[in-house]
Amino acid sequence: MAEEQLIQEIVSGNTLAFKTLMEKYQERVFHVAMGFVHLKEDAEDLTQEVFIKVYQSLSTFNHDSEFSTWLYRITINTCINFVNRNRKKRVLQSIEDVWQSAFNQYDKEKTPLEKLITSERNLLIKKAIDSLSEKQRSAFILSKYEELPQKEIAAIMNTTEGAVEQLLQRAKNNLQKKLNRP
Repeated sequence: MAEEQLIQEIVSGNTLAFKTLMEKYQERVFHVAMGFVHLKEDAEDLTQEVFIKVYQSLSTFNHDSEFSTWLYRITINTCINFVNRNRKKRVLQSIEDVWQSAFNQYDKEKTPLEKLITSERNLLIKKAIDSLSEKQRSAFILSKYEELPQKEIAAIMNTTEGAVEQLLQRAKNNLQKKLNRP
């Protein structure tokens, strides 16, 4: 079934059609959410929230852009709002995750010190990504996590390809500065 027809079925009340649409895009939405929140449980909650929003507002989708573009916009906005609402909680959770992963993981090849170093490095990378501006972070996540072309990212972010290229370059430079600090 073509995507446009699928959307018409959903708007007409066919919940099985929505399930089909959700199954098609669920993994993509989850990956983007993981890029923003870094915690599986939060990403799962955000994925569910995104699809609730999509279901509630699908009748307003006007087909001016691809459905995936519209879906990514909803996903990014939902994730940014979540991050802004839960900033303190996420910092504390990240610290707790480092300790848990360093001492509670079963890994024959790594010592607790190696696990701690790996966990701390991962936390630094997550913090560096989180510290990017919203636009840089969105472009970076869509580019690196979803491997979308700049043209599609530009459509999702409602900007030009040149602007996306600049955002990605700035994100890369900012991440390098933050991660190369002594």
